[in-house]
Amino acid sequence: MKREQRKAKKMGWLYRVGKFLLSIFYYPVYRLSPSGMEHIPKEGPVLLCSNHLAMKDPVVLGLVQKRQVFYMAKEELFHNAFIGGLLRRLGAFPVKRGSGGEDALADAVKLLGENGVVGVFLEGHRSETGELQRPKTGAALLHYRTKAPVVPVCITAQDGKLPKPFHKMFIRFGKPLSAEELAIPDDSSMQLRKASRTIMDSIVRLREESLQELGIASRKAEPGEDQP
Repeated sequence: MKREQRKAKKMGWLYRVGKFLLSIFYYPVYRLSPSGMEHIPKEGPVLLCSNHLAMKDPVVLGLVQKRQVFYMAKEELFHNAFIGGLLRRLGAFPVKRGSGGEDALADAVKLLGENGVVGVFLEGHRSETGELQRPKTGAALLHYRTKAPVVPVCITAQDGKLPKPFHKMFIRFGKPLSAEELAIPDDSSMQLRKASRTIMDSIVRLREESLQELGIASRKAEPGEDQP
């Protein structure tokens, strides 16, 4: 019975079709080069915590591994019933302006409770240069509330900056952070910021590995922390 409760959330048929069609375009055009997919648990809830380079990032992370990834999207996209229904089937859920993100957090907690994979862009917004930015605390709060395993991910463009067509894009998944590494005794701002830095440190290391493979010298960036 316990194993039944940990089964992965099923992938929707529309997501499967979309994934197949998009892979035909994305793999050759953006030369996707994924690694470390074996670190993603095959069952149970998962928090994928990634850096953020481009609007295509949610698609890229969904294409290179086997489980369906769910993301938050701005509420305005769901005002049309047809488009909103389509987005939900593709794994998006709305976040309302002015709500402080609590509505989206509640949806994410529900999805994790259903053994889903929730993707979180740790920096909160896209990088304009390709460099890593300061982490927000939303992912740490989700982990505190659900105890879902956190898998760090780093997307790195071929030149170490922003993705371009026909240039290689590395998508490197790291090992899930251990309970000791990500121990959060309470949901105070201090503890959440500390946990967010721990997650970002893992992403920094993954970026270093990708840059080394690309033959690019890095500046050993050490992002600080932001409020949610």
